[in-house]
Amino acid sequence: MSAAIIILIVLGVVVVAAVGLVAGTRERRRLRRGQRASAARPSAGTARSAPTAGTATSTATAAAPPRLVEAPPEAASFAPPAPAASPPPAASPAPPGPALAERPALRDRLGRARALLGGYLDGIRGRAVDDSTLEQLEEAMLLADVGIGTTTKVLDDLREKVRSGEIERTPDALLASLRADLEALFEGDSPDLRHGTGDGPTVWLFIGVNGVGKTTTIGKVAARESAEGAKVVLAAGDTFRAAAGEQLETWADRAEAGIIRGSEGADPSSVIFDAVQHAAARGADLVLADTAGRLHTKVNLMDELRKVRRVAERPPGQLTEVLLVLDATTGQNGLMQARQFTEAVGVTGIVLTKLDGTAKGGVVLAVRSELGLPIKLVGVGEGVEDLVEFDPKEFVDALFQ
Repeated sequence: MSAAIIILIVLGVVVVAAVGLVAGTRERRRLRRGQRASAARPSAGTARSAPTAGTATSTATAAAPPRLVEAPPEAASFAPPAPAASPPPAASPAPPGPALAERPALRDRLGRARALLGGYLDGIRGRAVDDSTLEQLEEAMLLADVGIGTTTKVLDDLREKVRSGEIERTPDALLASLRADLEALFEGDSPDLRHGTGDGPTVWLFIGVNGVGKTTTIGKVAARESAEGAKVVLAAGDTFRAAAGEQLETWADRAEAGIIRGSEGADPSSVIFDAVQHAAARGADLVLADTAGRLHTKVNLMDELRKVRRVAERPPGQLTEVLLVLDATTGQNGLMQARQFTEAVGVTGIVLTKLDGTAKGGVVLAVRSELGLPIKLVGVGEGVEDLVEFDPKEFVDALFQ
């Protein structure tokens, strides 16, 4: 074989190999382009993340494969068009605040008072009614802190009924008459807290010495009223007691109520004024105003409370209740406080706190009989639901059962 033929054969092999190499290279390039195109297309439910606005994208970032992140439905380019917007619904009243637990029964919460007075009443049952029986009953009422004045009035009436024969000389007849007399002490009273006419926010003023549970009572009332749908504003008018404003603010958060505060030592009247104006401007229904229980200045407390009341009475506010908060565990000492506040400010009703923690439950009778003021609310526990409207019949029944 000549050298020329051999050279032609080698050239042919080289040409064939070169053609195959070019074809393979083209095929590989076609496949890579297909892969990149497939990766660049977003799959269903995902969208490519965009670079942060104002930040340049680096070459390395641009060359890297795109990162796929979960996107909100409204951001997906493949999402179907949104339906036509429907007209907004008609305005509806604001929903009520947090629901409260079921109201507790007084009989379940007056254990100490029932144990004291009920023990004496049980001792009377099953024996003849005579002078010693009435003396035993008198002792029981005094120990229960009914007070000398109220006890004397009730027992004198019972003695006269026994002497005249109006009631039989039996324990059942004696106790039935006593129960009727105690219920009669509350005749005509209503526990309802009065609201205004609706021309401006109703104002309820809470007064009482420090330590009786005044601020806590306001918080519980706020929660109750808010749960019934009222729009409530709290006025932190006790600017002289450390942490009083913070305590009331905590209750405002729990009750979903507004609150107006002043700086420490500020004029309480100015806080009440601002709260009423704030409530009127925002269409609130009720202002619950805290007040000082004592002052750190030379100003007399009663003078200061008179000023607060005058401000609370100014339009657009409607002052309908001045509620004196008393601690039931103080017993007869609370009556002295009540007389001072009533003479100075014109109290409209009583709130008795901590009634569940005392054997001196008879103070309820003393307050009503000696002060002539209706008892609006009683506290029988720590919970919001444990501040309840006072029911005279339920209270007297609880003492006798």
